Amino acid sequence: MITLFGKPEPTLLERLKESVGKTRSQLASHVEELLAGERQIDPALLAQLETALLSADLGVRTTREVLAAVRDKVERHALSDGAQLKEELKKQLLAVLATTPAAPVAGNGTRDVSPRVIFVVGVNGTGKTTTIGKLAHRLRQEGRSVLLCAADTFRAAAIEQLDVWARRAGAELIKQKPGADPAAVVYDALAAAAARSTDAVIVDTAGRLHTKWNLMAELEKMRRTAAKLVPGAPHDVLLVMDATTGQNGLAQAREFTAVVGVTGIVLTKLDGTAKGGIVVAITRELGLPIRFVGTGEKLQDLVPFDAQTFVDSLFN
Repeated sequence: MITLFGKPEPTLLERLKESVGKTRSQLASHVEELLAGERQIDPALLAQLETALLSADLGVRTTREVLAAVRDKVERHALSDGAQLKEELKKQLLAVLATTPAAPVAGNGTRDVSPRVIFVVGVNGTGKTTTIGKLAHRLRQEGRSVLLCAADTFRAAAIEQLDVWARRAGAELIKQKPGADPAAVVYDALAAAAARSTDAVIVDTAGRLHTKWNLMAELEKMRRTAAKLVPGAPHDVLLVMDATTGQNGLAQAREFTAVVGVTGIVLTKLDGTAKGGIVVAITRELGLPIRFVGTGEKLQDLVPFDAQTFVDSLFN
């Protein structure tokens, strides 16, 4: 694809490569160093490989499972050199990521649901509102009409920020005054969407700590309100996670999933951490697919996650 300025847009692989640059420099470089030359695959090498994987934040459980599969092949003499070990490592990581395929978000095959209701949840500071703007832009680029719901009524700045993103993405916005009942805003937004035959409604929720059970209960109230107006709503619940939080983010994801049934993850700030292995840990520990990865601050900097592309971008 060519931009208006004649410069080719970066491919998905190029954009993911850039976003996992720090992880690749740590993980892939370490792996390459371990496997350089004619080094024999022995327990000492595998122990060092385990350290490298843990440093990239794959998590203890995932790392042990991956290395157990590698050791099994080594013992059966199915792996004889570093190149084969590297390919087996890629294969194992891909196997974990491929166990939870990502369904489309208000994409192909979903036109029978109108409007498609997408809740976006997450704790403060993860880039939730920015992600909503980028997602709205993607849907608008697909030719879909989009309405944003400002259900984060705790902060006046949140409503103003969402208003800015709505205008940038070419989406409509339904809002009320700060302090209004978030469920009432959801009701108004879905009623407006039905009247206007809008394709998708993206609901911005207040950034809340997963330990604040009263706020989590309010989120459940919003979910019940949506279900009363639109069958099956919310159809997607996307949890925005900051990749730099690493394993700490898993606790957040578990709580949100228990309350609102998270269907997928949007991972932000992946370019700011050397611990991109959290992508694999999230998928393995939670059984949730990574739907999108934020690759920058621009409207178009939200790319669909692809397991093969991610693994290739780490090692190639």
